[in-house]
Amino acid sequence: MGAAVLTGRELLRKVAELSATSSKKELARAAGYVTHKEGKERVHLAQFVNALLEAKGLTMEPNSSRTGRAAGYRIQVQANGNLLVGAAYTREMELEPGTEFKIVLGRKFIKLIKVGQDGELEE
Repeated sequence: MGAAVLTGRELLRKVAELSATSSKKELARAAGYVTHKEGKERVHLAQFVNALLEAKGLTMEPNSSRTGRAAGYRIQVQANGNLLVGAAYTREMELEPGTEFKIVLGRKFIKLIKVGQDGELEE
């Protein structure tokens, strides 16, 4: 994409000006979200939509500056027999180091129940 890519207020103005008569692809092209390679044009719709959301004050990015895997709600028993609940899960639940859980074993499940500061179970 070239130097003429619109963002922020300029992007919002351009979209407002053209949106009644233009497709998304035409809007993205008019805002500069296009590249040319070997005589072919490529319109970058995803980048255009993300810039438009950001210009409107919305973001699809997590608030955390940390990167890594998203929680997939599925884990495997490790070679040493341990189950590891990763940081993606603890971040999603906003858990702090030292948070305690009671382990409840079922026939085909393991349930973790958070223990509150007063020692009571939080279900």
